[in-house]
Amino acid sequence: MGGPAEQPDFRSVSHAEDWPLWEVFIRGRRGLSHQHVGSLHAPDPELALQNARDLYTRRGEGVSIWVVRSTEVHASDPDDQGPLFDPPSDKAYRHPTFYTVPEDLQL
Repeated sequence: MGGPAEQPDFRSVSHAEDWPLWEVFIRGRRGLSHQHVGSLHAPDPELALQNARDLYTRRGEGVSIWVVRSTEVHASDPDDQGPLFDPPSDKAYRHPTFYTVPEDLQL
């Protein structure tokens, strides 16, 4: 028949460690929001989606997959948790002490 099967040239294939890191988010069948499930290396978004499907939805639990390059995820600094998450003291109008309840209102 034909000649010997052509062997792929693995010298041209880059190592997975050289590929960008992608964060994977899955929305489950009963979920309303995507949940972070892990990370993977892939050379492009299409392969990242395929790999995420193969790795994280083996039992058919997902209905939607997001992949985001890790370099595009911006996060708060844990050292800033106090100023970032403390309730603002300059918005006292949000407290119910500034509202009067009508006397005829039954609580």
